[in-house]
Amino acid sequence: MSVQPPIPASPDAETQAAETVTSATSTTTSPAMPTSAHARDLPGPDENPGRDVVIFDGQCNACALAAKRLHQMDFGKDRLAFLSLHDPRVTQRYSDLTYDDLMAQMYVIDTEGNRHGGADAVRYLTRRLPILWAFAPMMHIPGTARLSRWMYGIVARNRYWISRKFFGTKNSCDSDACSIHFNK
Repeated sequence: MSVQPPIPASPDAETQAAETVTSATSTTTSPAMPTSAHARDLPGPDENPGRDVVIFDGQCNACALAAKRLHQMDFGKDRLAFLSLHDPRVTQRYSDLTYDDLMAQMYVIDTEGNRHGGADAVRYLTRRLPILWAFAPMMHIPGTARLSRWMYGIVARNRYWISRKFFGTKNSCDSDACSIHFNK
């Protein structure tokens, strides 16, 4: 796996990342790249400390819709916070996760700082969200981890095509950053 620093969305991305507003209760930074409409109203970790953080591709409509559904499944709204991988706070807080890592799969960072990626993140969430508890035994049958990682990888690699085909994404993102994924 190649290690590559996050690619700034624009020449002003570093400036945006530096424009941090600090208040008595939290620190917020404006996102560097546009996100899907599904992801705009999700609670972030600054407003909701002490929660597991789901890092997802906010430019992928399918991914953003999945994040929105996870938020809806968090009935008490006290377990999960969300960040788009394109948000500068991700590199500030989780510098060990490379851009390639984040583009390959979603991550859940639990409250103890453990990183759960891809299918392992889904397995973790089946234990974390009560509505998904029914799926936990199936996700933990011996041998299913390897199969679920393989299946997750196929979906993750083709998520922009899936977004276009099933979620109405046009052949370019608002920022044209993900157009490379549409030529499949």
